[in-house]
Amino acid sequence: MKTDKLVILIFSDWYAPGFKAGGPIQSCVNLVRYLSDQYCFFVVCGDRDLGDAQPYENVPLDQWVNGLSGETIFYTDSRTLSRQKIRRIITELNPHAVYLNSMFSIPFTILPILVCWQLKNRPLVVLAPRGMLQAGALQLKASRKKIFLQLFRLLGWQQIIRFQATDAQELKDIRQHFPSASALIAENIPNRLPDGPPPATKEPGILNLVFISRIHPKKNLLFLLELLTEWPGKAQLTLDIYGDAGDPAYDSQCKSLAEQLPPGRVVRFMGPIENKLVFATLAAYHAFVLPTRGENFGHAIFEALETGKPVLISDQTPWRNLEAGNAGWDIPLDRKDRYWKALDQLAIMDQTAYNLWSAKARSLAQQYVEQAGFRTKYEELFA
Repeated sequence: MKTDKLVILIFSDWYAPGFKAGGPIQSCVNLVRYLSDQYCFFVVCGDRDLGDAQPYENVPLDQWVNGLSGETIFYTDSRTLSRQKIRRIITELNPHAVYLNSMFSIPFTILPILVCWQLKNRPLVVLAPRGMLQAGALQLKASRKKIFLQLFRLLGWQQIIRFQATDAQELKDIRQHFPSASALIAENIPNRLPDGPPPATKEPGILNLVFISRIHPKKNLLFLLELLTEWPGKAQLTLDIYGDAGDPAYDSQCKSLAEQLPPGRVVRFMGPIENKLVFATLAAYHAFVLPTRGENFGHAIFEALETGKPVLISDQTPWRNLEAGNAGWDIPLDRKDRYWKALDQLAIMDQTAYNLWSAKARSLAQQYVEQAGFRTKYEELFA
């Protein structure tokens, strides 16, 4: 492989045109888009979207194809991604770095680490946990994850890995499990909206909310529906839910509870949404809600702020102290009373008050990008 640029080989369970896995896909797509002028990216990924039984249509498998941002992509059935195939790809490309877009994926994280571990001339290995080391995330399938982390440390794999933390909290999470590992902070690169839409029309007593994320216990939709069921407010409320049913049993629970909401509260399940449609979709709503159990970034949260939407989220994300800046609320999951108070505040807002919160939300997103220094941090990560 001859190129003047450093070669970065990415392994990811999902990649474009997939969108159902949400943030992990967008994190990789934006990384490639933003830094393709500086690095030569190759991506090895699954041949279908999250939860799909069939591969993408009109996408050649097990061969290199051109992506939309200058990258070269190898779509493959995850069930056939063997150590031999991975070794062949790494040997042929001779990458400067192998970038792993997950903590617990067997085909796209564990096998590449194992191959690199055995190579005499191994590349730099960068692992992005994507929030999977947060306490809330580790509570799901806890026993299996605990065993994996113990084996990871026992085998000494952390000795060849540089971890990417996307904020200070994720750095702490990494240090807790791998105290001696190399780890650097390089924030996720978000989507941008050059010109924000005007604020939505807001009348007191009417509240239109939107939830955009996978329907999965980690994203905590059931908790949100419980909040809306028990909320003593009197406003006319609509909640539209966009997302793939990542857990069918959980999805069924959520739909069952949604049918039990009091009169005047409407919940609609809108199905998955392609990332390219998110900004336009957000524009129609008053606020974004996501009482998540844990996010290392939260692309949908950023996109809501970028669209000028106040956000009502848990305190398990990097987006903190929102209420002080009139950009939203970040509330502990054991304080339903504070969620209800935030809903009350949103419900009674008139247009003047809402315009202020909308402007502050967009300003927060812009400040994040201005202060991030993405290029410098990723240069250090891949050095």
